[in-house]
Amino acid sequence: MPIKVTVIGAGSVGFTRSISRDILTVPELQDTEFVYTDLNEHNLDMITQLMARDIQASGLPATVTATTDRRRALEGADYVLSFVRVGGLDAFVHDVDIPLKYGIDQCVGDTICAGGIMYAQRGIPALLDFCTDIREVAAKDALFLNYSNPMAMLTWACNKYGGVNTVGLCHGVQGGHSQIARAIQSLAREKGWISPEETVSKKDVDIICAGINHQTWFVKVLWRGIDMVPHMLEAFESVEDFRKTEKVRIDMLRRFGYYSTESNGHLSEYVPWYRKRTSEILDWIDLGSWINGETGGYLRVCTEGRRWFDHDFPNWMAGPPNTFEPEKRGEEHGSYIIESLETGRIYRGHFNRVNNGVITNLPDDAIIEAPGYVDRNGISMPVVGDLPLGCAAVCNVSISVQRLAVEAAVQGDLNLLKQAMMMDPLTGAVCNPPEIWQMTDEMVVALGEWLPQFEMEIPKAKARLESEPSLAKFADNTGAARLETKSLEQMAERAAEQRKLAAETDKAKERPAAV
Repeated sequence: MPIKVTVIGAGSVGFTRSISRDILTVPELQDTEFVYTDLNEHNLDMITQLMARDIQASGLPATVTATTDRRRALEGADYVLSFVRVGGLDAFVHDVDIPLKYGIDQCVGDTICAGGIMYAQRGIPALLDFCTDIREVAAKDALFLNYSNPMAMLTWACNKYGGVNTVGLCHGVQGGHSQIARAIQSLAREKGWISPEETVSKKDVDIICAGINHQTWFVKVLWRGIDMVPHMLEAFESVEDFRKTEKVRIDMLRRFGYYSTESNGHLSEYVPWYRKRTSEILDWIDLGSWINGETGGYLRVCTEGRRWFDHDFPNWMAGPPNTFEPEKRGEEHGSYIIESLETGRIYRGHFNRVNNGVITNLPDDAIIEAPGYVDRNGISMPVVGDLPLGCAAVCNVSISVQRLAVEAAVQGDLNLLKQAMMMDPLTGAVCNPPEIWQMTDEMVVALGEWLPQFEMEIPKAKARLESEPSLAKFADNTGAARLETKSLEQMAERAAEQRKLAAETDKAKERPAAV
C-alpha cells in the first residue's frame, strides 16, 4: 500500500516542494499519497499546482491533493510534516521590531531570545492541536516530523503534552559539516598535508555533533584518522572568508574549544556577549549575507521570498518541472528517515529527540540534538556521554529558558513567560527587569490574535501599557545592521537568483562573498 504523507503549512514552497521531491527519488516511495494543508488557500493552491505538474510530467503513480481542512488531511496519515510559521510574516515583524525598541537587536529571532520565545507561544498551542488530530485520525503510531521553529520548544511540547512521537529536524549540522571540510582543506594545503590540487569533502570528514538545536557542537571531527578538533581554530582562521563572516563562531571556538553548528547571526543572539552593545555589533557580523548577522535579516529574506514567489509564480509553472533522479535529492533528513523506516536501509543523521540520558550532563527532559540511526525498527539514539563542560553550560542556560517558555505556553502563564524572558541570555544582558516586563506585555498585546492561551491576560497587559510610562528607550531604533527590503523591481534584476533562493529549504546555503 502507498504511504500517506501529510504536510501541514504546505504553503512553504521551499520545504514542501523539496521534501516531496526527495521522497519521490526513492523507488519504493514513488506511489506516495501526498496531502497538503495550509490556512492560506492562495499559497496552498500555488504549491499544489506545481507539485501536481511535476508528478504528472514524471509519469509517477504518486498523487497530491490539497485541503484547508487539517483534520481531513490527517486522516490515515503515516507521516506528518510541519512547516508552519504561526502568524506568518505579520507576526514575525513584531518578534523583531518590538524588542528593538528595548535595545534587543536580533538577526533571526526564531529560537530563543525575545522573538524566539514569543514564536514558541504562538506555535505550541497550534502544534498541540495538530497532535490531537494526529492521535485521533492519523494512522496508528504516525510519526510527526517537525521542521518548524523554535525547534526545541515545539518538539518538547509535542512529546511531553501532545502524546505524539515527534522528531525535530534541522539542516544546521550539514551546513557546519561543509564548512569544516573547507577549513580542513585550507589548513591541509597550507601545511603541505595535501597537494594544492587535492580537495577535502564532507564524505572525507567524520563528525559527531551533540548539544541542543542551534547550539550543537562538533565534539568529534576525524579526517584520515586524525582528531582534528585541536586543529579547528587554526583551520577556520586559515580561511579568509570565514575570518570575516564567522567572527562569533570563531570566537566561541577560541573560548570553548569546539565549533558550533549554527550560523554567525543565529549564534550571536543566543549568548549575552556579541549583540548587547549597539556600537559593537558591526564588529562581530558581516553584511555579505543575512545569515552572518544582519538585523532582522531572516525577516527580510522571508518577506522578499514570499513577494517574489507570488509575483513569479507564472514563470515557475511555465518553467521545466522537477524531476526525481537520486542525484537531485537534497540533504534534509525527512525523506531519509521515511525511506529507512519503510525499506530498512540504514540512515545516520542528527535528530532532535527527548534526551533520556543520551547527553549525560544535560537534563533528561530536554530536547537534544545528537546522532541517531534509523531502520525498520525505528530511530535509535546512542549514548553520547558528557558534553565538554563549557559547551554544556551554554546549552543549559538555553534549556532553562526553553523549559520556562514551554510551560508558559501550555499553561497560559504570563509570569512564567516573563521569567523566560528574564532568563534569556541576550535579553537579560540588554534589559533590566521592569523593561523586560513591559516589553513582554507589549509583545503579548501586539500578538494577541495568535495567543489564545493568554486571552485573560491580554486586557490586563494592555491596561498596564496604557497606565505606565514607556520604558522603550530606543523607540526609533531600526537596528545596528538593518538592510532595506528589496522591491519587486530590485529583485527582478536578479530573477534567477531570487527563484533559486525561494526554492531552497536552507536560505543561506549559498552565501555571497564577505563585505
